[in-house]
Amino acid sequence: MNTIQEIANVLKSVKSAVIFTHTRPDGDAVGSAVALSRALSYLKIENEIVNDSILPAKFLYLVGKDEFKKAPTLDAEAFVCVDCSDEARLGQLQDTYLRAARKKVTVNVDHHISNTRFAKYNFVRECSSNCQNIFELIEALSVPLDREIANALMTGLITDSGNFSHNDVDGDTFRIAAKAADAGANCDLITYETFKKQPRSRAELYARTIGKLRYFLENRLAFSIVTQEDLKACSATPDLTEGFVDFALTVDTVEVSIALLEMRKGQYKASLRSKGRANVNRIATVYGGGGHVLAAGCMLYGDLEEILDKLQYTVSQYLED
Repeated sequence: MNTIQEIANVLKSVKSAVIFTHTRPDGDAVGSAVALSRALSYLKIENEIVNDSILPAKFLYLVGKDEFKKAPTLDAEAFVCVDCSDEARLGQLQDTYLRAARKKVTVNVDHHISNTRFAKYNFVRECSSNCQNIFELIEALSVPLDREIANALMTGLITDSGNFSHNDVDGDTFRIAAKAADAGANCDLITYETFKKQPRSRAELYARTIGKLRYFLENRLAFSIVTQEDLKACSATPDLTEGFVDFALTVDTVEVSIALLEMRKGQYKASLRSKGRANVNRIATVYGGGGHVLAAGCMLYGDLEEILDKLQYTVSQYLED
């Protein structure tokens, strides 16, 4: 694996870059991409951010609605992936990345334990958010923090750490947050836009979903399920389900929470969370996914009840007494 300074030197050597993030980007992915993009622009390195998904409206305080492109328009020297554990997490942009990767300088900066080190240059370090790694990269690039970069970094720090509540938060997390705050990051704006503000459609979908939680394994495993019918009934979009998985962990008996989102008939996206008695990265890996010990994801195919049975069995194999 490369050092963060080696990654910085590689980026300084190119004149243009395309920044990729994982499909259905969360706050850490958006924050990582925007902060790095601003830093590269400061160095006069032409760049653009690409993602195959619609950028969630709650992150528009960081960028304009069209700033994330659906595919590269720049014939760049470098392809840089941030907060992405493997090529498959690029979604529909996976083929675009793989076709061009052999001719490009490829860089991977990530914090997931399941990262496959898929680029030519890799910096992977487990920490509460990938924005911690991006902060160190920006420092290595000798780019000063301005308010835009600080807001982007703080967005990743706050959202991926659960408002600094997860057990992987350490002193470095707070030290970087302090530097971002000193540079002008607006925590009030960030927490309101990402956690408190929501359209009525999300509120209705949330109530509908939480009202039908399903419990297994003597109430140690809980499922929340959002179907296409639910989305339609509430006039909601899939991105509005972010955060639903966290509610079941507030139930005292629940050790593992799984949120299932029906993408299309017979296809479900699973988001997994754990209080610590189960390594959900290992559970997700069984189904071709991955992530962190306490937070992971995967895609499953088939009948809903069969998927529930499979996941229930797999969780039972990894859930400690």
